[in-house]
Amino acid sequence: MADWDGVPARERRQMEEILQLDMEELNVEMVNDDGSSSEEANGGDDGADAFLREGVASTSGQFTFNTSLASLHTYLGEVDDTRGRVSLLDGGTILSLPMLYLQGVVLFPGATLPLRLIQGRFVAAVEKALRQVDAPCTIGVVLMYKRHSTRHYANASVGTTAEIRQLGRMDDGSLNVVARGQQRFRLKRHWMDVDGVVWGDVQIIEEDTPLRTPRDAFAQLASCNSLRQHTSSPVISLDVSPIKQRDHVDSELDCGTPSPKSTASNHSAIDSRMCHSDSRSSSSMRSSNEDGIFMHEQFYSQELHPLKGSAAVQSGENTNMGEEDFCLTSLRSLSSAGTRDTKEQRQYILPKQHFQAPLSFWPRWAYQMYDSYALARRAADLWRQIITHPSMDDYVRKPDLLSFSIGSKLPVSESVRQKLLEIDGISYRLRREIQLLKAFNLIKCRCCKSLIAKRSDMVVMSTDGPLGAYVNPHGFVHETITVSRATGLALDGNPSTVHSWFPGYSWTIASCTDCESNIGWLFKATKKNLRPRSFWGIRSSQIADDAQELDQDE
Repeated sequence: MADWDGVPARERRQMEEILQLDMEELNVEMVNDDGSSSEEANGGDDGADAFLREGVASTSGQFTFNTSLASLHTYLGEVDDTRGRVSLLDGGTILSLPMLYLQGVVLFPGATLPLRLIQGRFVAAVEKALRQVDAPCTIGVVLMYKRHSTRHYANASVGTTAEIRQLGRMDDGSLNVVARGQQRFRLKRHWMDVDGVVWGDVQIIEEDTPLRTPRDAFAQLASCNSLRQHTSSPVISLDVSPIKQRDHVDSELDCGTPSPKSTASNHSAIDSRMCHSDSRSSSSMRSSNEDGIFMHEQFYSQELHPLKGSAAVQSGENTNMGEEDFCLTSLRSLSSAGTRDTKEQRQYILPKQHFQAPLSFWPRWAYQMYDSYALARRAADLWRQIITHPSMDDYVRKPDLLSFSIGSKLPVSESVRQKLLEIDGISYRLRREIQLLKAFNLIKCRCCKSLIAKRSDMVVMSTDGPLGAYVNPHGFVHETITVSRATGLALDGNPSTVHSWFPGYSWTIASCTDCESNIGWLFKATKKNLRPRSFWGIRSSQIADDAQELDQDE
């Protein structure tokens, strides 16, 4: 057993994972009679031709790849934790920082950024960032993009501070860095010092506080049980239109006294007519059942939910209702509703917000548009339905972190993600992300607009999500979307395992067959026990904006 004394916890975990993979490979490797492995026999040129013909990566079988390895960026080698970290700066603070202008990278607060710095001016920028007094171990990261009309490059006006958390020095003088996004800033000006390091005066953006619907905007009405027992509070029927019910309620209120037909259980006359009507009156209302439900939903602007466990709401039940009664059960009576005979009844629950009276000028739906916590729940639910992993439920109570987390993981183009980063206001950012989650469907080539993959083809190969930032040996950072299926791509060159972002997989360059632009890579398993057997990595900087039509509608 290896001696782990003095080894940092993170590095020890990486070494254990790598040793485990090596042992698994030794245990499952199979060799044919001719001395060649089964993988070599089955994964040669014929396999590459199959990928070109079908464009389908093999994802059959149980998922066995450890997604935490990709997020640890073990391909960078040994890196040490840095010291002298700084706490978050106050909003509005202006300071000077060494800058990194990166192509194809939009860094969000909380996101991980791996760097391999080879050029002397980039190495000098990190060295000066480590020695800073105002903000030690902090460097500014800004997106650099090519203008559409010209070949010149421009930089974005909003970037993110990155805290250098791990650093590894190589023998050739280069640096391997793992940084983490901290705070958004606005770039005021930039200049270059005598060492060729780009500096910038940045102003930290003050983030707003998550908004919540005021507690005094709505007042709680009496409970449903009290409404049911009070003679002047009728239970709403689903078979009678809201207009007729309102007229009847007005007439009851004008009388000022209970109906003489009230029962011994202190129920109102309307309760008796609804819940104890004979079969003849139920038959007369049968034809207008669907219209009554529709008008009832329009009257409350909310959908009624059938009571769970009721036998009358099971699919495929006979539509002949006969003596079936329609009434609204109180919230207090739900616990005993399961013991009642529901074979000939259909009961509905009225949501709690229906029993709250508005005390403000604005209706509830207006508050929901800017309630950061309500928007956070909607965004987390959409993420769970569309992307599944990683789950966003832990961030629901922190809408500000959720908005940045979704923005950093959304599998959309870099230009769309940069616009998300520039949005001020948590509720506005969450609303835009909800729109993008609904609109995102196709991944197309940026140059020729040919279809590459669909939303349903995404596969999560990292704990960071379906999109992650990785750096190659030449220092270029690529934000990559992983998909299980891709079309219209051709492989260029031979597979290689050098500096692979996903341990146990080889990579091959993939280009668009129509415009021959470099789209990404094909990753293929080199170990027998790894699943998926292969997948594709698509560069986010090379995909078209699938949300352009949504922008035009706005």
